Amino acid sequence: MNTDSTKGYLDMQLLRFTTAGSVDDGKSTLIGRLLYDSKAIFEDQMEAIERASKGRGEEEVNLALLTDGLRAEREQGITIDVAYRYFATPKRKFIIADTPGHIQYTRNMVTGASTANVAVILIDARNGVIEQTRRHAYIANLLQIPHIVACINKMDLVDFDEAVYNKIKADFVEVERKLGIHDVHYVPISARDGDNVVDKSTKTPWYTGPTFLDLIETIELRRDKNLDDRRFPVQLVIRPMREAFHDYRGYAGKIAGGIWKPGQKVKVLPSGFETEVEAIDFGGDEIEMAFPPQSVTIRLKDEIDISRGDMLVDPACAPYAEQDIDMMVCWFNEKPLIERGKYIIKHTTNEVRAIIKEIKYKVNINTIENIYDDKKVSLNDIACISVKTTKPLFFDSYKKNRVTGSVIIIDEGTNETVGAGMIL
Repeated sequence: MNTDSTKGYLDMQLLRFTTAGSVDDGKSTLIGRLLYDSKAIFEDQMEAIERASKGRGEEEVNLALLTDGLRAEREQGITIDVAYRYFATPKRKFIIADTPGHIQYTRNMVTGASTANVAVILIDARNGVIEQTRRHAYIANLLQIPHIVACINKMDLVDFDEAVYNKIKADFVEVERKLGIHDVHYVPISARDGDNVVDKSTKTPWYTGPTFLDLIETIELRRDKNLDDRRFPVQLVIRPMREAFHDYRGYAGKIAGGIWKPGQKVKVLPSGFETEVEAIDFGGDEIEMAFPPQSVTIRLKDEIDISRGDMLVDPACAPYAEQDIDMMVCWFNEKPLIERGKYIIKHTTNEVRAIIKEIKYKVNINTIENIYDDKKVSLNDIACISVKTTKPLFFDSYKKNRVTGSVIIIDEGTNETVGAGMIL
């Protein structure tokens, strides 16, 4: 596979996007409208939401019910948990994470956004940019989501006024500038009526840009993956121990960075031994090239003691190997983060014990300011912390590589996931 075909594959691959925004800004309605207008809803699904809409006493079909599946969500008319939906067009495949807008469900929003290529932030045209808009823009930027689409929704309630759209766009540009966000797109829509969602609206002749669907179908993805620094966390050592594969030894895992080819030099961490890639197996066949996020089996020229948790890397640009690590953390648990407390850190395929050395500061993400005098980190808080692990981790900064720069924090006693960390 040549470089051009690699780029083509990366542009055509699955796009993951998450919705964000304040309560009742129309996140679930946008997804429902997108699926309905793109003919991605089955008959039985449509019948079910028609019945549910009638049961709620609504005159029109409420497309938001397509993603609000929990009973509490349908009763209250809000999104509580993350709902995932899959759909495809002739141009691209998609996984949608519909996330809640309430402040108390920030951890759910972080979970849904953690693997997204695109963050879709909805803004109510009547209210403009509010604190929750800034909050979700901050989280999207913290999670290094490469692309942001700001959908100015409910334009039908402001008579599709261009001046309203321009004012909101100017306000969000200020947020964009303050946070240092690079790739932001703006679309005026009415999710309820479908204006500029799938089909171009005749009510916005002043808007010459693409519809929402056109935009997400054409956003370029190939620069989202780190194709420069080769990283391969070993998940499993494959030894079939059968006569047909008597000498077979392969290392299976998911590529976290770089383009891999047979004949390349490779360093094994933590041992530091160097060897070459002998072959790469994918789906039972040998391939000439592999890249993120493919799951492959790599065979090496020399027999080296390698096990789960080790990492294969490019000798010329190895990751950091350290025990003292600074990271931003989003806290998921009702029990607060304990300074000097002991936790388990899971990083790629590796798992180590760690102690929280210091809580450096919390972040007020409504004002985007650091708080140094209050270091109690509770549910849904975001903070900067320093940890010390029992053995070195092999990592990059989260900004450089979202896979090798992320960790989850696990409570030793309960085995619950209590936080998500992004290494600085």
